[in-house]
Amino acid sequence: MKKPELLVPAGSLEVLKIAVAFGADAVYIGGEAFGLRAKARNFSMEEMAQGIAFAHTHGVKVYVTANILAHNDDLPGVREYFRELEKLAPDALIIADPGVFVLAREICPQIDCHISTQANNTNYETCRFWHRLGAKRIVTARELSMEEIRTLREKIPGELELETFVHGAMCISYSGRCLLSSYLAGRDANRGACTHPCRWKYSIVEETRPGEYMPVYENERGTYIFNSRDLCMIDHLDDIFAAGIDSLKIEGRMKTALYVATVTRTYRKAIDDYTESPEKYRANLNEYLDQISNCTYRQFTTGFFYGKPDSEAQIYDSNTYIKEYTYLGFVEEVHPSGLARITQRNKFSVGETIEVMKPGGENVITEVHALYDEEMNPVESAPHPKQRIYVDAGVPVSVYDILRRREAAADL
Repeated sequence: MKKPELLVPAGSLEVLKIAVAFGADAVYIGGEAFGLRAKARNFSMEEMAQGIAFAHTHGVKVYVTANILAHNDDLPGVREYFRELEKLAPDALIIADPGVFVLAREICPQIDCHISTQANNTNYETCRFWHRLGAKRIVTARELSMEEIRTLREKIPGELELETFVHGAMCISYSGRCLLSSYLAGRDANRGACTHPCRWKYSIVEETRPGEYMPVYENERGTYIFNSRDLCMIDHLDDIFAAGIDSLKIEGRMKTALYVATVTRTYRKAIDDYTESPEKYRANLNEYLDQISNCTYRQFTTGFFYGKPDSEAQIYDSNTYIKEYTYLGFVEEVHPSGLARITQRNKFSVGETIEVMKPGGENVITEVHALYDEEMNPVESAPHPKQRIYVDAGVPVSVYDILRRREAAADL
C-alpha cells in the first residue's frame, strides 16, 4: 500500500518548523511575491533559505508557490524571482499560469513544477498536456468528485503525481478564480490579494427602494450567502487511498501554528494508522474527529468529493469560526532549569490551567506554576503581545511543544 504524502501549509518560518516537528512530509510556502496569499506573512529570501535548510535536514520537502495569473508587468519580476529560487533549490514550484511555467522551465529546469489547482485541472487530457510539457504533479481542482479523481489516476501516466486538498477553507469560486474581491475592493484575488468577500454579510436591495435591506433568507441578521463550511476528509481515508492520490494537501497558509500543529498531527496519525492497518484506522475514527476539532474551524463538509454539495455545505447565519483552544506559544528553547522559553501569542497568567500539546500525540493538562521575564524576574502574567518569557509548566517540556488554553465555552 502506497502511503500518500502529507503536505502542510506554512505562512512563516515559525510555522514551517512546527509543521515539520508535528509530522509533515512536505510543506508549501510563499515568497514575498507571485503567490496567492499576499496577506500572509510569507517568507523573505533569507527566511526561505533557512526554512528549506531546516526542512531538508529533517527529511521534509519544500514547495514554493508562484501561482498567480500573471499580467505583462509581472513577468520581469517573475524572471528575477526564479533566478533567486534556483540558488535556494526548493523541491518544487507550484504554478498556474502557462507563461510562468515556461519561465520556470527555462530558468530553473532542475526544480520540479507542480500545476496549481488555480489552473483548473478538471480532466485527464489537461493532466496529460501538462505532463508533456514537463510537469511532475497536478493539483486537482476542488470541484472534482472522488470518482473523477479515480478516473484521472487510471488515465494519466503513472509517474505523474496527483495532489488533492483534503482539509481547510473552501472557495466560493471555480478553482479559486474569483472576481468578487477585484470588483468589490479593487484587490485581485488572482494575483494574491483576496479580501475574502465571500465571508461578508449580504442582503438584497431593490433599486426603487434604496436603503431598504432585505435578507436573502428570513433572518433579521441577513445571510452569509457565499460562506462555505471547511473541508474535512479525515474520516474518508478508505476512499482517498483507493483513489491513488499521491499527496494530501492541507489548506491554510494564513493559519496559526496551533492550527497547523493540530491538523498535521491528526492527519499524520490517521495516515500512519491506515497504512499499518485499515482496521486500526477505522477503530480510531472518533479520536481523529475529536482531535481535528481542537483547532479553529467553520464546521465541516466533504466538499465536492461525493457529488455537488447540498445546502448544508453553506453557513448562512454567521462567518465566525468555532474556537475551542487559544494559542499561547511554542517552546523555542528549554532552559537548563527546565523552564520553557516562549514568545507569548495570547495573555495567560500564573495559576491558569493549560495544555502542553506534544508532536508525538500526547496532550498534558497542567497548571502554570510560575512565569519569568527575560531577566528571570518573576511575573504574574504575560500581557504584552510577542513578549518573550520563561514558563514553569509543572511538567517536562521539549522544543516545539505547543502551549494552549481550552476556552470555557468549549466545555459546554
